[in-house]
Amino acid sequence: MKIGVLALQGAVEPHVVALRALGATTVAVRNPTELALVEALVLPGGESTTMAKLLRLNELEEALAERLAGGMPAFGTCAGMILLASGVLDGRADQRSFSAIDIDVRRNAFGRQVDSFEADLDVTGLAGGPLHAVFIRAPFVERAGADVEVLATVGGHPVCCRQGRVLVTSFHPELSGDVRLHQHFLELAAT
Repeated sequence: MKIGVLALQGAVEPHVVALRALGATTVAVRNPTELALVEALVLPGGESTTMAKLLRLNELEEALAERLAGGMPAFGTCAGMILLASGVLDGRADQRSFSAIDIDVRRNAFGRQVDSFEADLDVTGLAGGPLHAVFIRAPFVERAGADVEVLATVGGHPVCCRQGRVLVTSFHPELSGDVRLHQHFLELAAT
């Protein structure tokens, strides 16, 4: 299985390293031709409005929307979570989200850059003890639909969710050195 990593902006390389450590073949996705080569996609953290603009500029927006609507497995971290959500409560009016998972998110919900933090999370279904999570200007979920499974919370706010073959986190698992969520995603994508 070829796993794409959206490579327009953000924490691309750490995801590639994590996926390759698990034996996955990765493809940097910057255009529709590269997107067509992959069976699943990681949307990394970064700046969601910038990523949305770059998706448009690189003519990826519609191709990605079609693939996600067709059921392509996706893993969105931080900004990737925002892009995959049904709604962005405090986004720009022209900011597109792809409704791949039935959640509404709030950008920078935990605060500004100086409010970034790390925490150990109990993630439902993840063996091996708590997962160390890195939160950088992180969003959180304000509303999760009935078919969304909340896997972890911080302060009562969902920060890790799954619906079908779409997994999202408001934190950066690629920065912790713990590849268990990437492994979980590979297992979801293979089903």
